[in-house]
Amino acid sequence: MKPVGQIVAQPAPGMMPAMELLARGRRVIQAEADALDRLAVSLDSRFADAVNLILTTRSRVVVTGMGKSGHVGRKLAATLAATGTPAFFVHPSEAAHGDLGMLTREDLLLVLSKSGNTPDLRPMLAHAAELGCPVIGVGAQADSIMMRAATVGLILPPAQEACPANIAPTTSSTLMLALGDALAIATMAARGVSNAHLRQLHPGGSIGLSLVTVADIMHHGDAMPLVPLAMPMREVLLEMTEKSLGIAGVVDRAGHLVGAISDGDLRRHVHGLLTACAEDVMTRTPRTVRADARAGEALAIMSQEKVSALFVVEGGQSDLPIGVLHLHDLGRLGLN
Repeated sequence: MKPVGQIVAQPAPGMMPAMELLARGRRVIQAEADALDRLAVSLDSRFADAVNLILTTRSRVVVTGMGKSGHVGRKLAATLAATGTPAFFVHPSEAAHGDLGMLTREDLLLVLSKSGNTPDLRPMLAHAAELGCPVIGVGAQADSIMMRAATVGLILPPAQEACPANIAPTTSSTLMLALGDALAIATMAARGVSNAHLRQLHPGGSIGLSLVTVADIMHHGDAMPLVPLAMPMREVLLEMTEKSLGIAGVVDRAGHLVGAISDGDLRRHVHGLLTACAEDVMTRTPRTVRADARAGEALAIMSQEKVSALFVVEGGQSDLPIGVLHLHDLGRLGLN
């Protein structure tokens, strides 16, 4: 007889063949992909109503959900906030112990629950009704406490959970996650959120880095090494040395960029260099980059063209240089 309270280790399950594990994994992903297809087809005018409710909310979107729905809710609140809609998550159990005060009459309550009958949600739903807050419900049961309280109810299509026992939230939580993303991005599009706004919301990390534009980091004004066509190479070399960017832009009398002189051009013309002028040495019609291009795009151009610097133009058909970007500028950002 084992002592009271002693935990008896269970025998380790047998190893499944790799092909069987692979087949199981594929079945799960395919089942969830099929359910997502049904979700996309099932969207109707209620989805647009939900987006419009979010758009007309004067204050914030308060997201709540219990269990796996709560985990999805946290992600949804973060996605809304990251795409221009003020939002945060409130745990329904914490709400019943004093956090109901986080919901105000100017807010919108967004509730996630597969069954819609989770008892923990009742205090928040009751408080929203008392305040007169609009409610968006997301779940699988049309006839539920949550849906009856909802201003707009978004019904998930019928779907078997990927769990063999049809118990663990898998397919249903994937559907909630996708529907939450759809709400956030549709709202973002309706607000007309710009890249500049996204940069303000994502100043750090790889997302912030990917949103940096060439105009944010280029050298401009007197820092640009620009020389006229007829300038002797002795003077061009002094200009290149002073600006320390390894390049000089050659411009005509109207200020249009007609060529560029790089370290490679200097090596190719080394024998007659000191008796030549800028026009003799330059590479004509150099590759440029738009000021509004992302930093990553500029890096891709440099890699493709095998150059270490690019002159920056406004965009379109303009060939008036407004800046210059060096590979080292991108390296300092962490792009390489």
